[in-house]
Amino acid sequence: MLSAMSEEATGFEQHRYVPPPDAVEVIVVRHGASVAALPGKRFPLVDGQGDPALSEVGRGQARSVARELADERFSGMFVSNLRRTQETAAPLAEANGSEPTVLPGLREIFLGDLEGGEYRIKVAEGDPLVAEIAAQERWDVIPGAESLADFESRLRSAIETIVSSVPAGTVAVAVAHGAVIGQLCAMASGSRPFAFIHADNGSISRLVVHEDGRWLLRSFNETRHLDEPTGPVG
Repeated sequence: MLSAMSEEATGFEQHRYVPPPDAVEVIVVRHGASVAALPGKRFPLVDGQGDPALSEVGRGQARSVARELADERFSGMFVSNLRRTQETAAPLAEANGSEPTVLPGLREIFLGDLEGGEYRIKVAEGDPLVAEIAAQERWDVIPGAESLADFESRLRSAIETIVSSVPAGTVAVAVAHGAVIGQLCAMASGSRPFAFIHADNGSISRLVVHEDGRWLLRSFNETRHLDEPTGPVG
């Protein structure tokens, strides 16, 4: 009996994961739901990409994100050049007295001929092109769309910029887009390109970037804080 107790006393308990002190954790938030796409009426464009505002549901999701991350101590906040990420970041930035940095490399995948809300409409219509995109797991099946290689290159550069902008051992928040989150998670895990493209609006995913450049996918699509989750094309 005494021998068993001694062995237990010298054992090693399990502990919660803590990122290494030289790593940076990047909390990646998907923007809230944006306003509806309307046939025959494109969203406003910024550098050729659709730039819709958040819907009322999306603004509620942004407030939910701010409440969920209220106790996080982060050393930097980053958004894309598209307004839906900036509007999503606003409640959290206000609560924490932060000023988000606009990082264009975090912008959504460029959808070529299906920009401005057209892709969302094609999904709803069950267009065969959408099925082909999913089958090939390539966005550039769409005429004029961004290639996976170019997309991955700019996202890697964006994450490197974030990590180099904050002190080691701290947390950064990046508000980004559905395809961006999917590709970041694929890059971190070495998965198929489209294995993670189903992040909900307002969801939270977490990457840990080690000092040697390795990425760890810590979590994907946290939604417990959302009263009104919406899907991948929201």
